[in-house]
Amino acid sequence: MSDDQPMSDDQPMIDSVKYWVEKTIIGFNFCPFAKREFDSGKIHYEVVDEQNTEEQLHALVNEFHRLDNNSNIETSILIFPVGLERFFIYLDFLEFANDLLLEEGYEGIYQLASFHPDYCFDDVPQNDPANYTNRSPFPMIHIIREESLEKALENYPKPELIPDRNITSARDAGEEVFKDILENSKKLH
Repeated sequence: MSDDQPMSDDQPMIDSVKYWVEKTIIGFNFCPFAKREFDSGKIHYEVVDEQNTEEQLHALVNEFHRLDNNSNIETSILIFPVGLERFFIYLDFLEFANDLLLEEGYEGIYQLASFHPDYCFDDVPQNDPANYTNRSPFPMIHIIREESLEKALENYPKPELIPDRNITSARDAGEEVFKDILENSKKLH
């Protein structure tokens, strides 16, 4: 749901995600391109209440089509409040989602970024603050327009250093800061 759409039953979840994007992703500059799109209302938030994998994947394809048909939406965040709560089930779903992206002919057009409340990078301890670069209030998939990302990266100095900078920033801030942000985001839904 972009900012100009009417309120719905999903609005508290969307507000929670917006709070998290503002305080974590933008607040710690984990994505240096997020603020412009956030401030201009060009992020579409879609809550997928389906627990069935097939229906969840169908929602993903619908979101690809929404982006195809709406150039005023720069990026979409699909929020999965049910069905993907366990991190390893979410990772399996993410693999299906990436396979679907290829099958539907969207390779090079969109890419998927992953966020989950229990996100943990390979070979990183569960309590490492670095995991909070991808920990979110709900399991989510962020659909990014590759062309827009490429354009943004052209003007960004040393974009290959973004992940390392994010890890350092998260570790410098400490785990409690991010736990508080997630806890505060939950108060909105």
